[in-house]
Amino acid sequence: MSGPPEADDQLDPRRWFLLGVCLSALFMTLLDATIVNVALPSIGATLHADAAEQQWVVSGYVLAFAMVPIIAGRLGDDRGRRRMLLIGIGGFVLASLLSGLAPTPLVLLGARLLQGLSGGLVNPQVSGLVQQLFPRRERGRAFGLLGLNVGLAQAVGPVLGGLIIAAGGPQLGWRLTFLINVPVGAAAFLLAWRMLPKDTPRPNPRPLDLPGAGLLALGLAALLFPVVEFDADRRAGRLVLVVPALAVLAGFAWWERGPARRRGHPLIDTALFRIRSYSDGLGLALLYFAGFTGTALVLSLFLQDGLGFSALQSGLTASSLALGVSVGAPVAGRFVESAGRLVTVVALATFAAGIAGAVLSVRASAGDLPNADVAWLLAPSLFVAGLGGGAVITPNQALSLADVDVSGGSTAGGMLQTAQRLGAAVGSATLSAVFYGVLAGSVPAAAGPRAARFGDAYSAALLVTVALALAGLALAIVDARRERRGPATAGRGSRRAGG
Repeated sequence: MSGPPEADDQLDPRRWFLLGVCLSALFMTLLDATIVNVALPSIGATLHADAAEQQWVVSGYVLAFAMVPIIAGRLGDDRGRRRMLLIGIGGFVLASLLSGLAPTPLVLLGARLLQGLSGGLVNPQVSGLVQQLFPRRERGRAFGLLGLNVGLAQAVGPVLGGLIIAAGGPQLGWRLTFLINVPVGAAAFLLAWRMLPKDTPRPNPRPLDLPGAGLLALGLAALLFPVVEFDADRRAGRLVLVVPALAVLAGFAWWERGPARRRGHPLIDTALFRIRSYSDGLGLALLYFAGFTGTALVLSLFLQDGLGFSALQSGLTASSLALGVSVGAPVAGRFVESAGRLVTVVALATFAAGIAGAVLSVRASAGDLPNADVAWLLAPSLFVAGLGGGAVITPNQALSLADVDVSGGSTAGGMLQTAQRLGAAVGSATLSAVFYGVLAGSVPAAAGPRAARFGDAYSAALLVTVALALAGLALAIVDARRERRGPATAGRGSRRAGG
């Protein structure tokens, strides 16, 4: 892969349209992580799926998705981003068709696993193509649109899912949440196939580090399996399985630093972690996505189980969060080049303030005011949280990858997305555990109205989000101070890492 063009006459004039094609595929894969949440009751009724099977329709996708990006990133860097993107989109369209036509829970689960693997293949190619197609001065805007897609896909999923199910009915509606991907994905595939620049093969393509890939996939699967199972049944004993998972991941780290490096083709170039802007960005992504994703989950639980809202009513309330993301992400992208990590500092402070405002709003109103009024009071705080949250994703993506060599952009992007998925899974499990733990500790007869009890559980979970946001804010402040002393002082010497 060649470096990014910088002269205007070398830039692809279609680059912004090509970005739109890539982002349509990206949005589709990210949306499927959340849109199905509101469809679970209909899936259970239609396919006679029990609670565990319904949970795995969601968790199986998350698990498969998180296993792939690092491996997919290396394949994209070495074998061609266009090729890997097309394979991923094609697999996702096929899996969506199978999901929409599934006659049994087992078939649906298998199709969801294929969807997750295909989605994980798509995502790192998009971030790699942004670095490949755009000069550094334009990447802030490009990553702004990418960040908008990431944030909106998470926030708008319940809204769109509720609308589709309301339009299609309980029997057909849930199937349409999958089948809608078929025409969208087919169009994205054809446009990418016809218009994306042909891959430039490496002179001496490196073989895939199969032992490293196996250890990584096994370690991530073993780490996420007990987390998503705990999210389904609240049995804390399952979390003991995290210990052997960490041992496998430690074995992967040893392999990459030792035998794989000596063989000359490790899955991950460990020099990437010496780039401080990149390593700090990984940590910030882990913390932020744990808070943001968990917040969206417990919001749905509070609105539907606590206030008795329908899926559509819940989605419309959550749309204030989506609206904030849609404003914050592109605006932040325009300031990345001039303000750097300071944008992330302001964004995280705004996100934390919005979540804190939501805590105060719910504590002051749940159980004392009509449920509709509780939602109206909550909406402004959710908008502020979305505004800050959307402004976190964009600059963190751009700044984390700014000092990574373009030839390794997909691998670096894959690790960043793996950190996001791990954070999302752990955050969802943690916040829902706090939510249900507080709820279980309240006695209905003594704890007041149902809305008040669920409001207490919701606000307690949101305090965890505030703590995660403040931890991310501290990391961003440290990175901003180092950036002010000298741009990426601890990482510029390793700028070629990832090649």
